[in-house]
Amino acid sequence: MKILLVTGKLAEPIVRKYGKGCDVFVAPVTVAAFLTPKMIADYLEKANVRNYDMIIIPGLVKGSTEEIEERIGIPTYKGPKNAIDLPQILKAVRNGFKLSKTIPADELFSEDSLKRVQDIRNRTKNRKYIEKALKKPWNFLVGDLPVGLDFPARIMGEIIDAPRLKHKEIIEKAKYYLAQGADIIDIGMISGETNIETVEEIPLIKEEIGVPVSLDSLNIKELEVGIEVADLILSIDYSNVEELVTEKPVVLIPTNMREGVFPQNPRERVMFLEKLKLKAKDLGYENMIIDPIIEHYPNFSRSIVAFYMYRERNEKDVMMAGVGNVTEMTDADSPGINALLAGLASELKLSLLLTTEASDKCRGSIRELRRGVDMTLLGNLKDVGINLLILKEKRKKDITFELAEKIVEARAKGVKLEKVYFRIFLKDSKIYVNAYMGMKPVMTIIGDDPDAIIDTILENFPISPRHAFYLGRELEKAKTALKLGKSYIQEEDLFPDFYSSEIFITKSD
Repeated sequence: MKILLVTGKLAEPIVRKYGKGCDVFVAPVTVAAFLTPKMIADYLEKANVRNYDMIIIPGLVKGSTEEIEERIGIPTYKGPKNAIDLPQILKAVRNGFKLSKTIPADELFSEDSLKRVQDIRNRTKNRKYIEKALKKPWNFLVGDLPVGLDFPARIMGEIIDAPRLKHKEIIEKAKYYLAQGADIIDIGMISGETNIETVEEIPLIKEEIGVPVSLDSLNIKELEVGIEVADLILSIDYSNVEELVTEKPVVLIPTNMREGVFPQNPRERVMFLEKLKLKAKDLGYENMIIDPIIEHYPNFSRSIVAFYMYRERNEKDVMMAGVGNVTEMTDADSPGINALLAGLASELKLSLLLTTEASDKCRGSIRELRRGVDMTLLGNLKDVGINLLILKEKRKKDITFELAEKIVEARAKGVKLEKVYFRIFLKDSKIYVNAYMGMKPVMTIIGDDPDAIIDTILENFPISPRHAFYLGRELEKAKTALKLGKSYIQEEDLFPDFYSSEIFITKSD
């Protein structure tokens, strides 16, 4: 396939570097984003461009490529907004990916990836597919949700310490988890307490949220009620296996809580689980889910070994992992951790992943884990069109501009205080701005768009350009904090100055 890439003078070296295998047409403009479809058509027409299978223009060019295609007679599409994404896009194009005349290729690639994920999920929702899959012993229903090796990993959102919440709060949290991508809602009970009332609420919870509900408890009294009302029981071990025989799906864990037994050696843990599974089967349990228990640092590696060994010895067993145990116990940003856990889950063929958002640092974990699982459905954790890059970027964008002849060094001037001043804060997913005259607020402005807020301020208060610039900067920080679910404090850094921290500075003697 013979492809022509169109660009401007400044981006030419980058486009040639990343667009290997294609010809490059350099339009007589400095910045490619300043081009228009008409300008490109004029330049190509003047150059008598012919004999190409496809023309790709910069994704930052406004408007449709139709005018170019009509005048030049060659199919013309929008490429990525940044040239560094050309290799991924060109590879996809050569494999049959269809570009758009109006949507930048990188945006289209992400949309296409999400569509492919949905297609995969939809295939496993097909009635005939489900009926055929459920005939195999490694697939079964949790409520009305098919679970097993022939279905995508299901995410369980755990409501920690549910008995401490009012019914309305449980429903609100459950609906939030479902909106984030959970498939099952897990009702987490409180160790050392008996709260039958909460267990008895499960049928009402199921009715209100419309998805399977699991019960997470080791309390015999709670579990005895739970096997009648919940769709899945966590957890069955040697201390209660004989007392809770049920046809419903259960999770087996390698413990005997009554005697304080939890094998730490991976091989011993696997053998303990295998014996528990045989015992449960002999007692009449039918649908068993194996959880070797994932541990956080400093025991993370041994638990992963146990998972690996169990899967190697029992290829057709349905397995799960409580991955929230890792994210909640690690003081690091959760997107990368969840991506890694989703990859491990895919390699180990885990069918259920239990997580929670009990702490502020793990807010968004369900959505992140769902995205990680989606990436694995596309066959990789890299170059699939969707990612979990939030605070960092995949590749540094090599953007250059032409400098003016006149170059001046920036210098700060003294700031003159004005009669009106503003305090910015976040509340209820909105940005609030209080305008003060003296100690008293004279107006409160509410919104989520910094431009709208600053326009409203300028309409009502005569402030200097410097003051307006300061407010704009702070409002953008507030908006970023909202997106990330972080706290915002005016005039404080939104992110810790990690990379310039003194612990990374090596001083010579």
